[in-house]
Amino acid sequence: MEIKIPSVGESVFEALVATWLRQDGDAVRKDEPVCEIETDKITMELNAEADGVLSIAVPAGTTVKIGTVIGTIREGAAAPVAESPAPAQAAAAAPAAEPPLSPSVRKMARERGISPEAVPGTGRGGRVTVDDLFSFAEKREQVAPSPAGAPPPAAPQPPAQQPRQAEPPEADRTTRTPMTPIRKRIAERLMAARQQTAMLTTFNEADLGRIVELRARHKEQFAKRHGVSLGFMSFFVKACVEALKAFPLVNARIDGNDIVRHNYYNIGIAIGADKGLVVPVLRDADRLHFWEIEQAIAAFVEKIKTNRLELSDLEGGTFSITNGGVYGSLLSTPILNPPQSGVLGMHAIQDRPVARDGQVVIRPMMYLALSYDHRIIDGREAVGFLRTVKEYVEDPEELFLEG
Repeated sequence: MEIKIPSVGESVFEALVATWLRQDGDAVRKDEPVCEIETDKITMELNAEADGVLSIAVPAGTTVKIGTVIGTIREGAAAPVAESPAPAQAAAAAPAAEPPLSPSVRKMARERGISPEAVPGTGRGGRVTVDDLFSFAEKREQVAPSPAGAPPPAAPQPPAQQPRQAEPPEADRTTRTPMTPIRKRIAERLMAARQQTAMLTTFNEADLGRIVELRARHKEQFAKRHGVSLGFMSFFVKACVEALKAFPLVNARIDGNDIVRHNYYNIGIAIGADKGLVVPVLRDADRLHFWEIEQAIAAFVEKIKTNRLELSDLEGGTFSITNGGVYGSLLSTPILNPPQSGVLGMHAIQDRPVARDGQVVIRPMMYLALSYDHRIIDGREAVGFLRTVKEYVEDPEELFLEG
């Protein structure tokens, strides 16, 4: 039985054989994942369609056309049985192979000086993810202070003069790897957003104190009732839908010499993945309740982790939201997701002094950024849209009671 690169969309013509999850000659079972491939839009796993022995025809790291046979499964065949090692050999047997690492994880581990083998993996099959590296790095940086009364460290002595060593060759100081299809596609879209739109960004800030209070008051009951946590994103999705209704050009796009107005609200939610940012779409977000929004986002995250995100999950968005605050960003300029004309950037919540009724008080504040295509959206509309979002998240009871 042949293993072929499947068709995943009309505009996708090739795919990268990213990782073989089983070795050549391994016995595999039906529906077991055997290979991970990447296109310029999604990453997906290919499953065995029968029991048998895997034969790999195309090695990992090779880019091939859609429909290419990259391996076969010999049905009914049995994998060769390895000879039992002698006792002395068994003692020196090599440890089990670690789950494969994605290029982004390897790069980040190398930059931060982290040994991936020391990081507990939470991804599929125990793989180490970018989030695992972030968590490991944060724990490593929490260095305990020196005990009270401990003597100060001795002053360092100047090192003895050593003969200067020759620098390593340039080839050993750099690493060159080809861009994955997804990363190339991301780069192309970012360049297109810069070159083909008149992008501008306007900023505001919002007091999230009432949302924080609502979440604290309802999150336990919400989780018990709906099986998912009440996050901040659902409030912003609801607020953006109401603002898009008030300022419909922010929900529109340019097609040639025409302005296409969308009378529906498909909100893209930017989610960071090992191989780059993906923006799955909440369809008809105006019809979704809070728990449906949170459940849909949680389902997208799980799909991304297990490489089950489909091309249809990424298509048809009319407006996008990205949250750099989950990485600690205080302020940034989000970039448009063409052909959309607007994207809202959320950021970290920070306690800051602000003026309220003539008094200076400490409130949980968030900077908001709206990037928009100035060819279709005027500054007045952009500022009005962002102010409307601010008003709804600062007074969210109406949204929460209705949703």
